[in-house]
Amino acid sequence: MKTIDQLLGQVKTVHFIGIGGSGMCPLAEILLSWGYTVQGSDNNTGDNIDHLRALGCKVILGQKAENLDGAELIIYTAAILPDNEELLAAKSSGIPTFERAALFGAITRRYRNCIGVCGTHGKTTTTAMLTQILLSAGKDVGAVIGGVLPLIGSHGRAGDNEMLVCEACEYKDHYLELSPSVAVILNVDEDHLEYFKNLENIIASFRKFSALTSRTLIYNGDDVNTRKAVEGLDKEKITFGLNESNDYSAANITYERGAFAGFDVLFRGETVAHLQLKIPGKHNILNALAAFAAAVNAGVSYADCAKGIGAFAGAGRRFEILAEIDGITIADDYAHHPNELQATLSSVMQMGYRTVWAVFQPFTYSRTKILFDDFVRVLQIPDRCVMTEIMGSREVNTYGIYTKDLAEQIPGSVWFNTFEEVVDYTLQNAQPGDLIITLGCGDIYKAAKMMKARLEKK
Repeated sequence: MKTIDQLLGQVKTVHFIGIGGSGMCPLAEILLSWGYTVQGSDNNTGDNIDHLRALGCKVILGQKAENLDGAELIIYTAAILPDNEELLAAKSSGIPTFERAALFGAITRRYRNCIGVCGTHGKTTTTAMLTQILLSAGKDVGAVIGGVLPLIGSHGRAGDNEMLVCEACEYKDHYLELSPSVAVILNVDEDHLEYFKNLENIIASFRKFSALTSRTLIYNGDDVNTRKAVEGLDKEKITFGLNESNDYSAANITYERGAFAGFDVLFRGETVAHLQLKIPGKHNILNALAAFAAAVNAGVSYADCAKGIGAFAGAGRRFEILAEIDGITIADDYAHHPNELQATLSSVMQMGYRTVWAVFQPFTYSRTKILFDDFVRVLQIPDRCVMTEIMGSREVNTYGIYTKDLAEQIPGSVWFNTFEEVVDYTLQNAQPGDLIITLGCGDIYKAAKMMKARLEKK
């Protein structure tokens, strides 16, 4: 059987099952840029579908066997359930069929240098920030980003095949398909426990990814789990963190509006730049240090790193301000793990809003069940908590867990089955001076857009 690397040199038409996902969309964009005919299917409309269609990609809504007509290579997302009609047809069609990670790996091998940004939290922000620095410094980089970077208006770009910056996700060890020359490791935390089972297995996975890296490891020297993952590996190592013992560290930290950090960047104790972030939260100091270190390693000057970071206003769905109407601010954020929710909500609670409304969509039954107590704790941070039913995505609810179980443990919280009910309740109760922030990695952003449209019509 031919490898996917070999097939990419022979086929013309590539079909994506689940093409609208944030992991699939940038790969489709890169193939389009390389001259492939790209087609695909999805069950839901959305911004990514609109974007791909505008680029000339044929996208069919609904997943059926006949969608595969004309395909020479089929790529499917891990979010597709095994009994999906189109996936079953693909696997029995005789057409070469691969999971997304295999294509992603083949794409990374088309570049001389691949910078893989991994970690339990902060991947999209750091990948987007690093891409912005490199592009602003004149480097024609390729990119695979989990959110839209406003500078390029998309999740991805092909660039000139010299350098690729990509978001490397540990889910089901998919990042082990990649071929990075540089790995940026932001942190190692408990997530995807339905697959990894325990923290030790997660650390072991990150160690495998680190060992795959051909040249340099850039990692969070403050994080115990990350240090365990890279311990003893014979690679060039560059550390970042708040502690001055790291190669890159932050000093003289101040905050604008209680959340937007300004700080000096120290390289081995010597001040080399000053950064003022446009994205909120202490956690983004670490993300900025990681991007700074990786950009310098890629040949960018300190001054150009500071310039690129200073211009970076965030990636799509990462504290993305959608509107400020009648005194009400509507924002959207991808936070879906308790630690991410804590970082985001703790930051916005310092920003001076009259009331913070957290509108949260739990994602996957396994995560909600396994991290239940942590969700209960962090969802008490905002002034008000409004929730939707759990978005199961790739899972069936064998866990017997429902949003009402969370609501019973979170004082004052409410939950609804539909976005319409969420929008009605939140807008009926929000006042001028309030922040409404939708949170989750599913399609809760649609509720934020509904609120924006509703307020604009008033």
